[in-house]
Parts: sequence; structure tokens; C-alpha cells
Amino acid sequence: MSYPWWFWAIFNIFVLLLLVLDLGVFHRKQHTIHLKEALALSIFYITLGLLFAWGIYFFIGAQEGVEFLTGYLIEKSLSVDNIFVFVLIFSHFQVPPQYQHRVLFWGILGALLMRALLILTGASLLESFHWIIFIFGGFLVMTGLKMLWVINVQPDLENNKIIQCLYKHLSITSSYNNGKFWIYEKSKIVFTPLFPVLILIELSDLIFAVDSIPAIFAISKDPFIVYTSNIFAILGLRALYFALADIIHRFVYLKYGLSFILILIGIKMILNGIFGEDFIPTHYALMATAILLTGSIIVSLIKSRGRLAVKERRKFLTGWVPGSGVKRKNGRKSKVS
Repeated sequence: MSYPWWFWAIFNIFVLLLLVLDLGVFHRKQHTIHLKEALALSIFYITLGLLFAWGIYFFIGAQEGVEFLTGYLIEKSLSVDNIFVFVLIFSHFQVPPQYQHRVLFWGILGALLMRALLILTGASLLESFHWIIFIFGGFLVMTGLKMLWVINVQPDLENNKIIQCLYKHLSITSSYNNGKFWIYEKSKIVFTPLFPVLILIELSDLIFAVDSIPAIFAISKDPFIVYTSNIFAILGLRALYFALADIIHRFVYLKYGLSFILILIGIKMILNGIFGEDFIPTHYALMATAILLTGSIIVSLIKSRGRLAVKERRKFLTGWVPGSGVKRKNGRKSKVS
């Protein structure tokens, strides 16, 4: 389905307004975002996404509404995996809580632009070459299997190649200088430690985008549905990070659920490419995603009851960070991938 240009214009102006209000008004002064504020922001963004889904359902079509809701739920659930990586990066580099929102804001702004480009490219490829659907489906299955492989590994951030390269070629201060990414010293730009962290966050966002964009194309080929569901999922990621950062270690089985979601969506994409778009209906994907996501969260919370010290929590924070080798929990290391 094609949409008039003003659909796109109004939506992007709305997103830009949200970003301006976020950094320019609500978070103009850097401060630590506490749980109450984070939960309020998370509820606000989730409500916006659900209202948008309702609007699409009633004003554009029931099928489009289901596709948006399914895509939004998948992208939102996959974004939780980003939070594991964000917590790992911020805790390792000891980024003060009051500066984390600034890093995430610019990191996610970059993610929005990267996802827009990837979505437009993916939509163009699918429209021109039907066989691309099998590559996307196979890629999703492989991504799900890769996620299963890294569940029990920890990144070797101490020897991260990207960070080492930045420190080798850039002048970087030892202090955060009030949350700035760079300062001027003797008419020369000098970067603060926040800048390498931002680069690592941006690259992580890019990897997650490449991994997750094919998943939404398994649900809908409509560029507007794909784009808007992605944007709404990413817009609330910062708030979700601050809401879950202190309890993310308890989601010990969530990654298993996310892995199986990707694998099932990949299989759906391949089978629908062979037998037709209606072979596995979108609402089946919605139900499977909801069941796997809810089930993995409930089991995680039951199995991880009890409080842990901060140092003990870190062993439950696993995943893959660009430029890092991985350390298995038994202490063995593998090469940087």
C-alpha cells in the first residue's frame, strides 16, 4: 500500500518534536534518571505505540494494524537485548548515571537514521528481487542461533579493539568534563571518555539494526508499517533502559525466548516465500511472539528471586559487543569476532 507524502512528513515531524522535547526541554539539565521517571516515560512511549496501532487498525485497515502491532512487539522485545549490552558498556567504563541519558540520546538518534536507511534499502530489494526473502529468512535463523551461542559468554571489554584504536589515534582526556563528548584545549579538539563509549553504542545499535530489520520484513512488506513500528520501538528504548538497568540481570532466560522468536520468524519468512504470504498468517506470529516473550520473562523472574550484590549481577550480563573477544564463564577466551 502506498501512502501520501504528508503521512511520512507528519510522522517524521512528530518524531522530531518528541526528540526536541526530550533533550531540549525535559532533560535540558543532566541528571540521574530514577526508576519513577523511567517508568513514566516507558508507559508514555508504549501508550503512544499502542495508540498508533489503534489508529492504523481503524483508519487504514485491520491487517495493517495487526502487522504494525506484531512488528512493534518484535522490535520492542529485541530491543531488550540492546539493554544488556548498554549495561555492560556503561558499567565497564564507569559512566556516571547522569551522563548515560546523553549518550543514549545521541546513540539512538543515530540508530533511527541507520534504521531508516536500512528499511528503505530492504524494501527496495524485496520489491525488486523476490529471492531476497529467502536470504532474509535464513539470516534471521542464523541470527537466532548466534544469539543462543552468546548467551553464556561475556565480552572482553578490557581488550576491545575499537576502544584501543580510538585511544591510540585520538587525544582523550581522563575526566568526563561535565558530560561533554569533546572540549577545546589550546585551540585543539580533545575528546572525553564519553566519545569512545558513544562510538561503541552506535556500532552496537548498527549491529542490532542489521540483525532485527529482516524480522520486521517477515511481518510486513509495507515500508510505512516497517518504518513506524521500528521508530516507536526505538523511541522508548532510553526510558526502558533506565527502567530495567537495575533488574536486567534477572532476565536470565529472556535471550532464549528472543532467539526462538527470531528463528520462528525466519522460518515463517522462508515458508511464506515458498507457499505464499498467507501460508503462516501474521496473527500466528503475534501470538507466538507474545507467548515466548511473556513465558521467558515469567520463568526468569521466578528462577532469579532474591537480591544479588552488584558484582554478582555482572556474571549474568552476557552478550556480544562489537570489537570485543568473548570470555566464557569458565574463564576461557575466544578470538575477537
